[in-house]
Amino acid sequence: MMQHQNVFTLCSKICLMLFVVATPATVQASEFPVADMVVIEKAARKLYLLQNGEVFRTFPIALGIRPVGDKTQEGDFKTPEGRYLLDSRNQESDYFLAIHVSYPNAQDRREANKQGVKPGGAIMIHGQPNVPSRSEVYYQTQDWTNGCIAVSNSDMIDIWLMTGDNTPIDIRP
Repeated sequence: MMQHQNVFTLCSKICLMLFVVATPATVQASEFPVADMVVIEKAARKLYLLQNGEVFRTFPIALGIRPVGDKTQEGDFKTPEGRYLLDSRNQESDYFLAIHVSYPNAQDRREANKQGVKPGGAIMIHGQPNVPSRSEVYYQTQDWTNGCIAVSNSDMIDIWLMTGDNTPIDIRP
């Protein structure tokens, strides 16, 4: 089973790379809307892609295993709340693709410093684990991350293609 999942993950990444490489030659950029804002509604477990203030795509999400409340320190298993940027991408993540969220910002670091704790970091929007340790149903029905925002692999491809570097992200309670 594990070998099958690794082959599937490898095939998924190869297909994505081929799609991304082929896209400029076969599809005009105007055919894919590009978000100028991402909004996360934690309570609704939704990620919204917006362009000019209008939602054009909605995705179900999973959050940190302690989803209620703002992230205040490393290891609290909470997903942060606030305004950040999608500031880098990682195709070689332990998860199917990953887009980094610019947490912690200066305010997050000040608050953590006041409390004498580390704010944590490495908050990402990502797909499913490349090497799952639980059932597929678990990942589809539970908040399971350490504080990241997780989506299905197919949704991750769409989000990857429809966001750019430094896209603002607003993470709401």
